Amino acid sequence: MRSAPLAPGPHAQDSAARAGRAPGAPALAWLAALAAAYTFVQLALVVPGTGLGWDETVYVSQVGPQAPAAFFSAPRARGITLLVAPVAALSASTAVLRVWLAVLSGCGLFLSLWVWRRLLPAPVPTAAGALFCSLWITVLYGPQAMPNLWVAYGALCATGCFLRVVREGGDRRALAGLVLAVAFTALMRPGDALFLVLPLAGAAVCVRAWRGPAVLLALVAGAVLGGAEWVIEAYVRYGGLPARLHRAGEIQGGWGGHLALGHHVRALEGRSLCRPCDVPWRHPVTALWWFALPVLTAGGLVAAVRLRRLPVVALPVLVAVSLAAPYLLIDYAAPRFLLPSYALLALPVALCLTVAASTAGRTQGARVRVRPLGATVLALALLAHVAVQHKVLDRAVSRSRGTRVAVERVVAELRRHGVRPPCVVTGTEAVRIAFRAGCASRQTGGHDGSSTPAQLLEAAGRRPVAVLVSGGRAAPSYARSWRVKPLPRLPGEAAGFRVHLSPPPAPGPARRAGPRGAR
Repeated sequence: MRSAPLAPGPHAQDSAARAGRAPGAPALAWLAALAAAYTFVQLALVVPGTGLGWDETVYVSQVGPQAPAAFFSAPRARGITLLVAPVAALSASTAVLRVWLAVLSGCGLFLSLWVWRRLLPAPVPTAAGALFCSLWITVLYGPQAMPNLWVAYGALCATGCFLRVVREGGDRRALAGLVLAVAFTALMRPGDALFLVLPLAGAAVCVRAWRGPAVLLALVAGAVLGGAEWVIEAYVRYGGLPARLHRAGEIQGGWGGHLALGHHVRALEGRSLCRPCDVPWRHPVTALWWFALPVLTAGGLVAAVRLRRLPVVALPVLVAVSLAAPYLLIDYAAPRFLLPSYALLALPVALCLTVAASTAGRTQGARVRVRPLGATVLALALLAHVAVQHKVLDRAVSRSRGTRVAVERVVAELRRHGVRPPCVVTGTEAVRIAFRAGCASRQTGGHDGSSTPAQLLEAAGRRPVAVLVSGGRAAPSYARSWRVKPLPRLPGEAAGFRVHLSPPPAPGPARRAGPRGAR
């Protein structure tokens, strides 16, 4: 079987880049087809029937009209809320929101790979995107209101734009793209933006050919532009930037003398959050790709040396390591934390596999001959990988659907007992249940502590207050004399899930408040 050469020589590529020539239509068509396929897979496998997760509910509730905003803790940033606002502010439908995000994530995939069209051989960005989209994590979080995938896109765009700026000094569009990509990342997660900017700024200082004030100013401008809202909010709502950083560190666990590699491996079995991560490792096959990742990345670096593209491939690896570092030094794990690193490492892995497939046979003139056996083995390995990822994705989606059904049953039972807006819900799973019931969610302690027992008792004199208690746990002292009603069991909860209902409010002047007025 014959195939076209992997890419023109490096000098020809540099000349084309300097001349500003765009890639051929086939390369863009492949990227567009990949983005469309990624969107379709989300719509088919993830969107139908899945409900909002706990974190998603916090982000969506900030703009959703159906319930008061949930407490917004110190580590969170409002980028994802702004992304969902055009739909969430107009519709209470989770399905509509999922479709919106699925389409946006497909567009984000196309744009973040399109930036690399002049930097790597034509097939590599598309192959990298396909590898990244083969992961169950990428598919699951595409239509979810969570920031990590968007950080991945921002990091891909920023790194690609950075390389285009330093290699093609007159590319003003790439310079503007660098500012916007860093700002977008900071808007989504300011901490991740810091670990994105640090290696890029270090490269701009350490590599003599890349030095220049423009790229450093672009990095600073992007970080300031995207992080300004988070800093301003720190002084408005959290007592200042040092106080917010301190509280964010407490909630996120801080860095310690532990390495979370084992936690991340266990989380790849389909756990959205592994905290604490003292669970057994039952399905090692789900992490085979994870152990192959460093080997294939090294192969990509070797291939980059052959193609005289080492700086272009080494920089994404450096940025990927930087973005992963803070999540490997905490005592818990979530697969989505490393999505930005996986997106960047997909580039050298794709280069490794593409070069290996293209040089598996004897060279004949300007073309290469691919060895059928080698190509077949690679195809079978990739098919097995996709099959495993699909299995894990199916389990994760099934759990989400089951939780949505369980939450709806709890909400229906609460309504049957008179818990209707304006109302307040506190206790176990209060955020999701309150949002679906149109109530305010308030906690008296923990990461989301935003109220006191006295404030809840005061609220109970004016509106229904429901205290959700897990099986085996005692109700808070202020609610022990209230009516107790059993509730349908939630996934992962022990038997005996119940609600303590406040006494009916004393008769008085009618007071009506819309969902967002029940603060």
